[in-house]
Amino acid sequence: MAKVCWPYFDPEYENLSVRINPPSRVSVDNTSCRDCTVVKALGPKGHTTDGMKNCPGKRVGVHSVGNHTAIELIGRDRPGLLSEISAVLANLHFNVAAAEVWTHNRRIACVLYVNDDPTSRAVDDPNRLSIMEEQLKHILRGCEDDDKVACTSFSMGFTHIDRRLHQMLFADRDYEGGGVTTEVDYPPSFKPKITVERCEEKGYSVVSVQCKDRAKLMFDIVCTLTDMQYVVFHANISSNGPYALQEYFIRHMDGCTLDTEGEKERVIKCLEAAIHRRVSEGLSLELCAKDRVGLLSEVTRILRENGLSVRRAGVSTVGEQAVNVFYVRDAYGNPVDTKTIEALRKEIGHTMMLNVKKDPASAKAPEAETSGWAKTSFFFGNLLEKFLA
Repeated sequence: MAKVCWPYFDPEYENLSVRINPPSRVSVDNTSCRDCTVVKALGPKGHTTDGMKNCPGKRVGVHSVGNHTAIELIGRDRPGLLSEISAVLANLHFNVAAAEVWTHNRRIACVLYVNDDPTSRAVDDPNRLSIMEEQLKHILRGCEDDDKVACTSFSMGFTHIDRRLHQMLFADRDYEGGGVTTEVDYPPSFKPKITVERCEEKGYSVVSVQCKDRAKLMFDIVCTLTDMQYVVFHANISSNGPYALQEYFIRHMDGCTLDTEGEKERVIKCLEAAIHRRVSEGLSLELCAKDRVGLLSEVTRILRENGLSVRRAGVSTVGEQAVNVFYVRDAYGNPVDTKTIEALRKEIGHTMMLNVKKDPASAKAPEAETSGWAKTSFFFGNLLEKFLA
């Protein structure tokens, strides 16, 4: 039997602004540096503020945010799982307004924001929520009896969606098991190089990270260090072409440094996992269509029937339009071939705006012919990021 826990609510969350003392000050400078913008943030020394406490054991959680019900799921990944999850929600007349899905090391973590189709409000019927919970639990568990595969609980509170995904996968210990997923399409020089040294003079542990530069790299690293109960006192961040070099001077919250090899190894594994979680291999499929109940279920079903596996996904709603972004590979983890792309274009292109892009990190993924996509191409920019910010 999977575990069921009662709702969790942080009673101090509503007083968060009062508890931040003194208030942080942020300045933006566009004149000091010719190539970039300088952002300076000033806040309480040695404090990391987080409005969401991590609650161990949560594998499927539900809480309300405004007019939406937030659903958190984590379990063992397999082909077609996202399609099955979205089908359950569609059958229960839950409309998915926004979602973010990450997969890593054969685990999947999802945060979905849904509302009731007839009322467009958060779902507050305990019977419907209970049915949804049981059905999702059954799907995540699959044919396995291991409690690690999936558990179900209700949770309360709110945090940044990417922040929450890091917390969920970290609590799930995705950095353990059969080895961290490697960036097979990257040359060896792009794979993360992480070291932990001791700064005797200042009494810090120095974590050095060298890897391929990308957006939100610092965010992912700092989130993980915070979840591991480390405080960042100083940091040096730089980049050179496609490379990023970041150094963090840290101590544990109790003031101790990383003295044992076991502690250092754990930090390295966790940071490797944090860096890889957001890596997107293969093709990205960007779709836009009029929002309706069952849209996500329909799209993911088509992807599954064409033998595609979703590695990462983002869903948002802007006005009456649903914007979906899927990073896909075939069921065996290989790049998608041109015939499959053409089949998708014929099946989806006449009802939805569709744009297929090769992820720059995946050199082996096939190019989509410009002429073949001209009539169904749609540029999303950062619509998903703006919706989730």
